[in-house]
Amino acid sequence: MSDIRDEQDAHEFRAEALSLWRITFSPLIWAVHFTVSYGAAAVVCAKGGADVVTLLRVGIGIGTLIALALILWLAWGAWRQWDMPRDREWENDAGTSEDRHQFLGHAAFLLAVISFIGVVYVSLPVLLIGSCG
Repeated sequence: MSDIRDEQDAHEFRAEALSLWRITFSPLIWAVHFTVSYGAAAVVCAKGGADVVTLLRVGIGIGTLIALALILWLAWGAWRQWDMPRDREWENDAGTSEDRHQFLGHAAFLLAVISFIGVVYVSLPVLLIGSCG
């Protein structure tokens, strides 16, 4: 009996550890996108000259689309983990393992939404620049 309970606990721990990693991925994508976009703009404007701005804008646009696609994919997984459409439960405050699992999905989904908005706002100035001067 104890072995079955230990196996269940180990399975729940693995699932929740993966959920904790999922929470960090969307903000990490946002941070990497921010660093690469502004770093590339700074380097290109300092070294490349005005004729490579169009190439920079295309590169940042492609990077932005990839970042947004990854964040949407993570948000979809978090939405499914939150499981709000099935049980219509907005709060998960009972303290059970299912509530913890759904709460982590809820938190990951909200962080994905914030990260999506952050990536859009980071990319707007870089994509709208006309020149480096």
